[in-house]
Amino acid sequence: MALLLYAVAASAAVDDNDKILNRPYADAKRIHFGFSVGMNFHNLAITNNAFITDDYEQWFADVPNLSPGFSVSVLADLKLMDHLNLRFAPGMQFGNKVVKFTNSLGDPNAAELSHYRQTQNIKSTYVVFPIELKYSALRSHNIRPYVMAGVMGILDVTKERHEQLKLKRTDAMLEIGFGCDFYLPFFKLCPELKFCFGLRNLLDRNRPDLEEDPDMLRFTESVDKIKSNMVVLTFYFE
Repeated sequence: MALLLYAVAASAAVDDNDKILNRPYADAKRIHFGFSVGMNFHNLAITNNAFITDDYEQWFADVPNLSPGFSVSVLADLKLMDHLNLRFAPGMQFGNKVVKFTNSLGDPNAAELSHYRQTQNIKSTYVVFPIELKYSALRSHNIRPYVMAGVMGILDVTKERHEQLKLKRTDAMLEIGFGCDFYLPFFKLCPELKFCFGLRNLLDRNRPDLEEDPDMLRFTESVDKIKSNMVVLTFYFE
């Protein structure tokens, strides 16, 4: 029995050693670079205030569905210690949010539905500046999982086009996520899923363009604050 167990253990060790270790010195570099492509899903957390207009309309805004967008970035990675890296990944994110407005005091069967339901498609082109800490587990052959956290500055460079709601151009977000490094023969492939939480109220109440259009201004008056959230699926090539 002892001889059998020894034979099984020896066989497992041989099989273990037979696995090819791709890019064995990839994590020894002090600094390395890469790029990424991915998908993002933007959401707006809207806080309504139940404002009632002079003509007895009460509008509520919501983003019921997430719309997919596209992300691209470059990467600079600095090794701080064996398991901890500092990353800077400036890039661009393209997406949109569809806001739906419903008048809770309106008639859904009215001939003029614009007094009951409206929509606004908010397109976004973000320039992002994330700074992140990446904490990696021990490498197991060609796989190394990790967790990450950081902060991200955002500048919206979309051409101005305001309708019911106007959003501010700058934001800051907290990031948290996880991923895994896959060591391939010529590069590392690192899929990553992260969740981003906006810190700033994005609602811009300065609407001189609507001073003579109360029918549009009522949507801004019906909202207290708007915060942005995102889910980002990224594939890094390092």
